[in-house]
Parts: sequence; structure tokens; C-alpha cells
Amino acid sequence: MALRFSNPILRLEAPPRGLPSLHSTRAIISLPQGLFCPRRRFEKNPSLFLTAAVVPATTLVSSDNEEQNTLLSPNDSNEEQKRKMCEMYGFTQIGDPVPDNVTLKDIMDTLPKKVFEIDDVKAWKSVLISASSYALGLFFISKAPWYLLPLAWAWTGTAVTGFFVIGHDCAHKSFSKNKLLEDIVGTLAFLPLIYPYEPWRFKHDRHHAKTNMLSEDTAWHPVWEEEFESSTTLRKAIIFGYGPFRPWMSIAHWLLWHFDLKKFRPNEIGRVKISLACVFAFMAIGWPLIIFKSGIVGWFKFWLMPWLGYHFWMSTFTMVHHTAPHIPFKHAEEWNAAQAQLGGTIHCNYPRWIEILCHDINVHIPHHVSPRIPSYNLRAAYESLQQNWGKYLNEANWNWRLMKTIMTTCHVYNKDRYYVPFDDIAPQDSQPISFLKHFMPDYA
Repeated sequence: MALRFSNPILRLEAPPRGLPSLHSTRAIISLPQGLFCPRRRFEKNPSLFLTAAVVPATTLVSSDNEEQNTLLSPNDSNEEQKRKMCEMYGFTQIGDPVPDNVTLKDIMDTLPKKVFEIDDVKAWKSVLISASSYALGLFFISKAPWYLLPLAWAWTGTAVTGFFVIGHDCAHKSFSKNKLLEDIVGTLAFLPLIYPYEPWRFKHDRHHAKTNMLSEDTAWHPVWEEEFESSTTLRKAIIFGYGPFRPWMSIAHWLLWHFDLKKFRPNEIGRVKISLACVFAFMAIGWPLIIFKSGIVGWFKFWLMPWLGYHFWMSTFTMVHHTAPHIPFKHAEEWNAAQAQLGGTIHCNYPRWIEILCHDINVHIPHHVSPRIPSYNLRAAYESLQQNWGKYLNEANWNWRLMKTIMTTCHVYNKDRYYVPFDDIAPQDSQPISFLKHFMPDYA
């Protein structure tokens, strides 16, 4: 059975579909909008949960750490409730729900016109930053003793992520007023990552048009329960992919989404083939040159490890930007653009050197309000959003608790609860999730 709190009545009822009963009983907090979420297992002392309160327009999930046993009190204000949720999730601010009558155009109209302006000097300055920091990283790798190689790889992987952000601006037509130049620069910027530019651009445009929309969003979305239950082998692979391997899941996304011509419209195929030819040419020429000059070990040192570093950031940025226990994915008929782009996107601060090398891609909310804002104007645009729409923004500083929350709880789609953790549905196969809960640090 599960507890369900409904103001002002507390009642017991069977758990929602997908939840085990009896041995995995959980407290369920009832929300004004009809949403539910798991609180934590309480076999040892169910009485702890009798003080839970209604949480307006949000959900509440905590980790299994003892310091988080304190529940929301009935005397808490709405701000106090959100403060406690911030602490549990690793956020600095949980935004209010964006009203239904607010449109994306309403939000865009509050942005100053200057944030949409393309500045060629700033654009090419970002290219210089990425090229020089990447070259410095390769030099560091060539000179570093073995025990400093992880630092060299981390720097170089972060630097080459800057190339991705440059190509990302080109794909959104926010790098240059010359559109042919944008396509050339975007293609070249993606080559060291062996990422085909045009296939990624087509799929990424759908991500922006359908952000946090179930099925239609081409970036991330929760696991479907039917898929999760379809086979034991697939279930175990999904658990590892959305659990311990999640910071590198963009590799699977890169492979599955960008090389299959059947995934593209007929009018896209020509440009897709050109991009694929460029990528295969880079592999056919670049990789043998690296191996000729430095051997297989050199290919591993100079290309593979920085590439894995890039995918760490690609995966991390993507999941942190749109994944949290209180942020829903919705079906098309329920979806609202303003709510998805403003309230369904997360601003996350990282160490400043990472933000510089990655050209402020972490300042992500204005980018989803309008992808036409160049990366070097994202901070000015965000300051405007804070002034005009600040109470609706979700904000965090990158920390262990934030990552742990995503990797151990944000798994299977559930309409009422948003996410159901893997170990609620298949505890016998969820040892990787138990491992993360036990061994991942919980610092916020």
C-alpha cells in the first residue's frame, strides 16, 4: 500500500501502476494539479511520513541519505517548501509553474533587441578560443607524464566541446549573416568529433520545436515502461545506460540518430549524405595520420580520450538542462511551448573555466526561448529573463546531488509522478542504481 496526502485528508490506497506493493511501500504526496511522486521507502518507521504537506505545483523526491529525513511541515510556507526541495534535488531555485496564458512570444518580446544581433568579431573570437585551447590541450597531452594525462584529457575534451558549441550556433543561424559560411564552419567544427553536421542539425531543430514532449523530443525523454518491460536484456541495458553510463549516453544517441538515412525526410537526404561523406573522409584520412605519427596509443591519447571527454559534457549538459524530478515531459495535446522552454529548461552554473571553453552553453534557458540568440549574448538575455520572469526559472549549481538525483530517480515515464525509478519497477535488476545511491557523493 502507499500513503497519499490530499489536503486536508490523509488516506491509504493502492500504489500507482508500476510501483511494487508491501515490501517497497512509499509515501505519495498529492499535488494540487493531480500530480504524484514517491517520497522514500519507509518500512522502518512509517510514522515519519505523517507530517508531510501538500507541495503546490511541484513534486518531491529525496535520496536515501539520513540527513534528508526531515519532511515538509504543514506549517511551511510555499517558499520554505521550495527551499527544502532545492536542498533535496541540488537546486538553488525551483521556479513557479508558468501560467497557461503566457506564450513564448510574450517571453521573447521582453528580450532586448541587441541580444539577437550577430557580431562577427565575437563569433570569430569564440573560434580562436576553441582552437587555441584545443591546441594547448594536445600539447599538454604530448608532454604530460602518465599521471597527469587525465587532467590533460579533461581540459582537451572540454576545449573540443567548444567546437561543438560553435557548430551549434551555425546550425541555429546565429554565427554569421553568411549562411553558406555558417554551413562550412559548422561542418568543420563538428569534424574532430566525427559528428555529421546536417543530420544533427535536422534532429536538433526538432528538439527545440518539441522540447520535453514525449516521443517527439529527439534529445532526451523518459524511458517508456513498455520498452523497459519488453525484455530482460534490454531492461538491463537501459538500467546501465540511464544509470552509471548516463554521462556518456550521447554516444549511443550519436550512433543511432545520425547515420541512418531512413530517419530523415526525402528533402533532407542530400545534405545528410554530404555531411556523412565529410565525417567518413575525416576518419579515413585523419585517423590513419594520427596512427602513422603516434601509433595506436597516440590515437587513444590524442583523439579517443578527448572525444570521450566531449561526450561527457554533451551528455551532462543535455540531461541537466531538461531533467529533474519536478519537470514533466508531456504528450503533444498537453504540451505548452512557454512552459516547456522557460519552465522546462534549467540554468546550471559550472566552474567558470568550463563555461568559457564551452561558450556559455550552460546559460540554456534563453537559448530555448529563442535559438537565434548567439552564444556570446546568452548571459545578457538571461539577465533580462531574470528581471522579467525570474520567479519561473529553475536554477542550479553543478553538484554531486544534482547528478545523483537525475541518475538514480529520473528514469521511467509516469503521467502522474513524472518519473518512476528503475528500482521501483525491477529491483532485482537495479543493482547499478543501488550502487550509485550508495557510492555517489551527495554534496550540494
